[in-house]
Amino acid sequence: MDKHILVGHAWADLQPGQSASLERACTANDLVVFAHASGNHNPLNLPGLGEAGRARAPIAPSMWGGSLFSAVLGNVLPGPGTVYLGQTLRFHDRAHPGDMLRAEVTVRAKRPGRVVELDCRLTRADGTLIADGVAEVQAPEHRIVTEDVALPEIALRRRGKFDRLLAACRGVPAMPTAVVAPTDASSLAGAWEAAREGLIEPILIGPADTIRPLAACIGWDLAGARIEDVADPHAAPARAVAMVQAGAVQAIMKGNIHSDEVLTHVTKADGGLRTGRRISHVFVLDVPGREGLLLISDAAINILPDLKTKADIVQNAIDLSHAIGLPQPRVGILSAVETINPAIPSTLDAAILAKMADRGQITGGLVDGPLAMDNAVDLGAARIKGIASEVAGRADVLVAPNLEAGNMLAKQLVFLSGADTAGLVVGARVPVMLTSRADDAQARLMSAALAVLFGHWRRTRTSLLQESPA
Repeated sequence: MDKHILVGHAWADLQPGQSASLERACTANDLVVFAHASGNHNPLNLPGLGEAGRARAPIAPSMWGGSLFSAVLGNVLPGPGTVYLGQTLRFHDRAHPGDMLRAEVTVRAKRPGRVVELDCRLTRADGTLIADGVAEVQAPEHRIVTEDVALPEIALRRRGKFDRLLAACRGVPAMPTAVVAPTDASSLAGAWEAAREGLIEPILIGPADTIRPLAACIGWDLAGARIEDVADPHAAPARAVAMVQAGAVQAIMKGNIHSDEVLTHVTKADGGLRTGRRISHVFVLDVPGREGLLLISDAAINILPDLKTKADIVQNAIDLSHAIGLPQPRVGILSAVETINPAIPSTLDAAILAKMADRGQITGGLVDGPLAMDNAVDLGAARIKGIASEVAGRADVLVAPNLEAGNMLAKQLVFLSGADTAGLVVGARVPVMLTSRADDAQARLMSAALAVLFGHWRRTRTSLLQESPA
């Protein structure tokens, strides 16, 4: 819990012209919390609803902005012990998530009964006046200092972002998909669930005498599926790649087999599925408390990528972002710090990648770096560190400096923060669903949805999320 020490002012100490202010970033979470507290569920004010059919972000409720004056009055001037008597406000403009706001109060006059009138102004960081008015309060008789004021934390757990991806896939022809070695219940159930949702037409590659009993155990009669009988599961990846080359399948789904075995055949220089770009893996995470999905790359394939590989990793992540409805994703290139330090090579790579995007060598997104984790995803941290950027504090995509950092970041969000996860390998001739053997059927299902969305985007350069009313 955050603790605050508040130091107030006694009525006798207040003088006309005395002022105080607080700065606050408006966030999508603020709008949701205000809707819960006030009962105002106007869709214009709610993220994900106010944008429908409109080309702008949701509008912060005017009284949410007005409530910022209460924070200045109760915390600073006059401070603890202040009692609100009245407030007049006029609203001149609207605030939106991402805006940095400044609420300022100035003592106008004092009246008997410890009554204080204060002029109030709410402005955006660029100086735009959002609201102004006059507050009337009763100030405390004595100066009050409160220590260790602590509030319990609120964690907003938004679910359903993956449901939106799944809904966008409905009506799209199922993708013929090579399922590599589905020789355990989890991987076979993932293929079955994806088939039931109409995402894939599964071709199960592996030993038939293992697959059939497993299917019976989970209740799948294998309707709509075909078994490509390969006695040795370790030979299944080669068969899957050959089927892609023959045009028999449009995607690959990893089953109960190590990722390296699949990738060895996918990345072969002769006979593999290489394109002109380095392949990379992208995690797509539904993180509790975040308004949108978060993409992390590369956390599964490229161990210590050089600059050229990182450029491909960034471009691959941008392409997948387009496929899931982010027409201009904000890409944060991570390092330990947000300043360029020759002793930290990842900061140099990050700066170069940002400049490559500026010069059109990376396209389709806003790229900035180096950024530390805090100022990549938190507007307050970015503001405190003085980072003026379209990406800082708002990143949709996080590009890790190496596989170790990316893998630990993604798994921390899953196992400590309760994030739902999906993932896809991009940069090959077809999408590759490279889920972990520890992933559940839901993660495999959502990875299949990513494959459908990405496959559609590659064919049409349009996103099903933008076309879908969901």
